[in-house]
Amino acid sequence: MSNKNKKREGVVYSTNPDFVYNEGNEEQSTPDNSQQELKIWLDRKGGNKVVSRIAGFEGNAFDLATLKKNVQSACGSGGAAKDGEILIQGDHRDKILKYLLSEGYKAKKAGG
Repeated sequence: MSNKNKKREGVVYSTNPDFVYNEGNEEQSTPDNSQQELKIWLDRKGGNKVVSRIAGFEGNAFDLATLKKNVQSACGSGGAAKDGEILIQGDHRDKILKYLLSEGYKAKKAGG
C-alpha cells in the first residue's frame, strides 16, 4: 500500500520537511509473569450470572488471549478476554488462584 492511501488519523499538516509519520501501532511488550500483579474478583452479570474476573494484566492482546485459554482449560469453563481483563463463567476463584500461582504470577483474591 502506498503512503498516499494510508489513513493518518490525528495528523493534519506538518511544515517540517524532515517529518516522518509514525503509525504508533507498536506492540506492547508483556512483562514477566513474576512482575504481573493480578486480582481475582467475583462479579454478577445480567440475569444473576456469576463470573470470575481477572484484572490487572499488562501486556499485548495475544498474551492475554493465551492466558485466557490456559485459565479456561484449568477451570473447565468458558470465558472471554478484553480490555486487559479475563472473564471466566462461574465461581472458579480458587482454581484460578492455584493456576496463576503455579505459573509464577503474583495473584490474590480481591473483593468481599
